[in-house]
Amino acid sequence: MDAPTRAATTRAGTPASHRPDADSLPDSGRLLIGEGEPAPYEIVNPDGRAPLLLVCDHASTRIPARLGTLGLPPAALGLHIAYDIGAASLTRLLAGRLDAPAVLCGYSRLVIDCNRQPGDPQSILAVSDGIVIPGNEALSAEEQEARAEAILWPYHHAIEQVFTRLRRRGPEPLLFSVHTFTPTLGGEDRFWDASVLWNRDPRLAVPLINFLRRHEELNIGDNEPYSGRDIAYTLNLHAGAAGLANAAIEVRQDHCETDRQIHHWADLIADALRQLLSMGNLHRIEQF
Repeated sequence: MDAPTRAATTRAGTPASHRPDADSLPDSGRLLIGEGEPAPYEIVNPDGRAPLLLVCDHASTRIPARLGTLGLPPAALGLHIAYDIGAASLTRLLAGRLDAPAVLCGYSRLVIDCNRQPGDPQSILAVSDGIVIPGNEALSAEEQEARAEAILWPYHHAIEQVFTRLRRRGPEPLLFSVHTFTPTLGGEDRFWDASVLWNRDPRLAVPLINFLRRHEELNIGDNEPYSGRDIAYTLNLHAGAAGLANAAIEVRQDHCETDRQIHHWADLIADALRQLLSMGNLHRIEQF
């Protein structure tokens, strides 16, 4: 289904975005994110007309100035442990191609992983892919809660606000999460070009897998290299619990190293989602 209206764009040709500053945060958030620093989320194409919300949990390498570099050398902040390489650009392109709103997290997963429930041992890692993160060692409960209050909860509140606007307008929207994964982790190679992650609701995931597998040159995984049955906090919180269709995409990061590659994957994914959006069963509440 073609997008009903043309997305607003910036001079760079990507959808217009809204990023409030940290001064708009509650007091608990400003304790960690200083005055003048960006807020913990960015809303891209907020007036998008498609019944679809895109989210990107691991979009940024940014760390609040008060935390320095968490004791890491600056080069480490460009590695996959800090963010999903290419995912932010892919999300913005999809927002434009589909005329859909998108919410991107504004701070690094090293500070707090917004796709994990607060308190989960994987929420704030002291070691990631063998790299020690000194600034995350031996954190008190108060320090962990400050990170959740400053970053995780405002990000999820932004998702809920945008999703609520889409639901009020109708029809019931889809939630689609954009991730990328490193080709090698813990000495093990991952051979999937991309994979679709999902939990119990197959309505979006299964046809998306089938559509992408029409490209015979691609190795498309089903709940690989992670399973949406184990890691799907954002999808479960905002869509799964409400009975709304949802899924996530994981694209291997060596396919996201150049603008040309990212545009290629944006075309593939947008083509699939554009056609799937016309499926009526995706726009109703169902519990699985």
